[in-house]
Amino acid sequence: MFKRSVLRTAIAAAALALTAATATSAGAAADPGTKEPKIIEIRGNKDLKMIEGADGKTLLENNTAVTAAAANVCGSDYTISAGAARYGNNASLYLWWNGKYSGSNKLYDKYICGVLFNDTGYTRNMGIKLWSNFTADPVKEDFGYYKTYAGPVYQKRGGCGKAYSYMLDGSGVVVDNYFTMSGCN
Repeated sequence: MFKRSVLRTAIAAAALALTAATATSAGAAADPGTKEPKIIEIRGNKDLKMIEGADGKTLLENNTAVTAAAANVCGSDYTISAGAARYGNNASLYLWWNGKYSGSNKLYDKYICGVLFNDTGYTRNMGIKLWSNFTADPVKEDFGYYKTYAGPVYQKRGGCGKAYSYMLDGSGVVVDNYFTMSGCN
């Protein structure tokens, strides 16, 4: 009786160890932080690209001149879109990546630039905030009265961060949005 009990315990322990080892190796293989993101060309402008699955593909492709101008605000290295959004006829948010990493995690450690374009043609009280995915990193922001755009603002670990866009006109708040990048949990 004692031998069967010891044998059952040993078998159960071995099965548990095998299950834990399998789960650990499967989790390591599925870690999105080690996988290089797939980059695709933005139709209509061969010099600009986007992270596959990023929000805003239609906005980026519908007016490639504006898209190129938005990328140029961040600097010549920022040519890969990490996302874009249009807020009515008031403003458009653009997030750009320069293809470089600030650390070893390919999901979070992306150098991200954010710009909020004023689409009204009038000077507005507006701004943009850009968070990284790490609470220790300070929020980068630019608020003021702008006719063209607020920003650029930069994050070293902005790959899964979020952006906040804000705009006032004479009647009150017309843009008050949070944008979280696609592919992040």
